[in-house]
Amino acid sequence: MQNCITASSQLMKLLANLIEIIGVKRMKLVSWNVNGLRACVKKGFLDYFQEVNADFFCIQETKLQEGQIDLELEGYYQFWNYAEKKGYSGTAVFTKLEPISVSYGVGDAREESEGRILTLEFDSFYLVNCYTPNAQRDLARLPLRLEWEERFREHLIALDAKKPVILCGDLNVAHQEIDLKNARSNKGNSGFTEEERGKMTTLLAHGFVDSYRYFYPDREGAYTWWSYMAKVRERNIGWRIDYFIVSERLTEQLKDADIHAEVMGSDHCPIVLDVL
Repeated sequence: MQNCITASSQLMKLLANLIEIIGVKRMKLVSWNVNGLRACVKKGFLDYFQEVNADFFCIQETKLQEGQIDLELEGYYQFWNYAEKKGYSGTAVFTKLEPISVSYGVGDAREESEGRILTLEFDSFYLVNCYTPNAQRDLARLPLRLEWEERFREHLIALDAKKPVILCGDLNVAHQEIDLKNARSNKGNSGFTEEERGKMTTLLAHGFVDSYRYFYPDREGAYTWWSYMAKVRERNIGWRIDYFIVSERLTEQLKDADIHAEVMGSDHCPIVLDVL
């Protein structure tokens, strides 16, 4: 009889462990600047999409308008923010979970016309997909970029006051010297100006965390964008300008952050965030 009780107790423990394991749902998010979705599809986008099997897949620089592509993504809701200018900018989110609401931009006519921001609300968090404006090589667009950063940060802070935020996308800045190969020679260049880097520092100071550096604070050579110049990607002369930024109170739920540098199809590579 004692043996039966012991065996039953062990079985109950095993079942409890199985229930606990099954009950834990790991959530996978992917972000990728595809630099032209139609071109990327011809270079294996759908193969990677199926293989990675993300719960949320965010893309930037779609470079198309409504009706110019027909993606059959079984099991996913699709949300698009098209730029008015043909072949320019644009964002999209493909999600297995239906959002409560979806918003486009943050109210400024210029950024809405460029299709740069998608905000999806879910029960326990907001997902924000963003393609930040480039300051341009001669920094002609830096003032607009800095104004844009202010409005966008206010948007994120307002969301964070309601529920946690997961921000992803091409944020067009290498935050620290570790985030690009040639920091010294690029100081003051677009994407590595003190002003742009300062805006990222300010955002993080308002209760947000760079998820990749949360896990790998000292890892060098971790880049997400490479110039198309000959052998630059082969030699890993790159920049880390694509991010998952999360509300600080989500850090205990983060499981890992990764960079899929081996995936081709764009001058950027996909980045991945695993969350419980």
